[in-house]
Amino acid sequence: MFGASVRPLVFWPPFILLFASVLASLIDLDSFLAVTTNINNQVLSKLGWLFSITALSMVVACLIAYLSPLGRTRIGGENATRLLSPWRWFSITLCTTLAVGIMFWSTAEPLYHLHSPPTSLDIAANSPEAARFALSTMFLHWSFTPYAIYTVPALIFALMHYNLGKPFSLGTLFVPLLGDRLIGRKGRVLDALALFALVCGMASSLGTGAMTLAGGIDRFLGTGSGPLMLGIVTLAIVLCFTASAASGLQKGIARLSAINAKAFFAFLIFVFAFGPTLTILGYGTEAAGEYFTNFMSKNLFTGAFDNDPWPQSWTIFYWANWMAWAPISALFLGKISRGYTVRQFMLINMVAPSLFSIIYVAVFSSTTIKLDMESGGALYGILSDSGAGSVIYALFDELPMSSLVGGIFLVIAFLSFVTAADSNTDAISQLCSSDSQEALAGNESEDRSKGRLMMKIIWGSTIGAVAWIMTSFVGIDGIKMLSNLGGVPALFIVIGATASLIRLVSIGTAKIGLEHTPSRSYSAEAHQRWQSSQSS
Repeated sequence: MFGASVRPLVFWPPFILLFASVLASLIDLDSFLAVTTNINNQVLSKLGWLFSITALSMVVACLIAYLSPLGRTRIGGENATRLLSPWRWFSITLCTTLAVGIMFWSTAEPLYHLHSPPTSLDIAANSPEAARFALSTMFLHWSFTPYAIYTVPALIFALMHYNLGKPFSLGTLFVPLLGDRLIGRKGRVLDALALFALVCGMASSLGTGAMTLAGGIDRFLGTGSGPLMLGIVTLAIVLCFTASAASGLQKGIARLSAINAKAFFAFLIFVFAFGPTLTILGYGTEAAGEYFTNFMSKNLFTGAFDNDPWPQSWTIFYWANWMAWAPISALFLGKISRGYTVRQFMLINMVAPSLFSIIYVAVFSSTTIKLDMESGGALYGILSDSGAGSVIYALFDELPMSSLVGGIFLVIAFLSFVTAADSNTDAISQLCSSDSQEALAGNESEDRSKGRLMMKIIWGSTIGAVAWIMTSFVGIDGIKMLSNLGGVPALFIVIGATASLIRLVSIGTAKIGLEHTPSRSYSAEAHQRWQSSQSS
């Protein structure tokens, strides 16, 4: 069927669970949502402190690794060749992680914080203090911490896979701690758990995106946004993603990401130039000062002293959501990093996109806050009546060439969803195939390459179908809850990855053979050096 060797313990459990969840929601939606909501709330309330500590620890681990001798290590060995140029690598990292969400939430989310700040902080709603809190919180949710959550497991996977020849599996993340104990059947259980969390997250993201895109099309063409239009938009995304997948990494994901990244810069410059420029500079500077000054306290804010539910609804929710996506997304991000040093990896996977996100948020969120406060809450009213996806178009209405800019934005948003679907299903297809080692070594046969393409098409089509069913007939909240619950096993996976990175820094690179492993050879000599270090 696939032309490649399928890993049944990875492929079938999440595939079956996904349909079972959809079936349960179709049979009794209220009960399904009640159960998942209760479990989700319990997770966030009981483990919120651990999510917060782990997220902050991952930022610290990245800093330690960057400054340590490990930072000089080249992924794939000292003679490794690069898969991608720095610009294409940066654009892929940007467009396959937070960029799809930030396009819409950079205008919608600050309105929530402006009008409903945490009660425990005694901030008056719709006040200058609330505006400062809203913008600095946007920096927290969309920059260094979430990118650190992606960077740590991606770096560990890249080093273990390319330099020590470990398999394309989440068990590889634990090699510095446990050796090969989680490689094999136990590792496939980890892969299946993380895969289920990711496909649920992708379905919810695709469903939300289809709703937003359908609403945008309706705005310009009056097509409506019912099940038929949702189905057309979802089908278009799947078809374009399939065409991108067929063209391969260099021509597909890389090309789309480069277009998207350039468009993000263009939109940023346009809003900065034609929006309230001086306000953007003032708000951004002051909010950045608050963000960096209170970085520790903002990351660790749980609301425990005052029983404030705000952190669970926002900050801790985000940490859980990013962690649910991080393990498998890390496999893709690690895969494309060959040939770069650890420090270059940190700069391109964490620092550069975080700085871009801060600038992007400063421009769009500052403009949104300014317009809303001047209009007496008009944008917040649009958010309440029409949803998060409508705010960005309302913002464009206040700027020149609003129809043209809004139309271009709609196209770029569509391409962003295609890019994100392509990159994540690329990781899924390799995770479900037992021959992924040959693919990354460049020795994959044509039949197996076609088989993995078929795997991407099957997963992409399945996720698209689930997204359409949930958005059109059920309601997407249920599958969003399942995605959030995926943050629980993912939490312990990223804790292990963080511990692995610290362990790697502490024992040094020479001892385990990371420094001199020839690129693409995955030599037995490096593996033996690792085994010797474990026994000693």
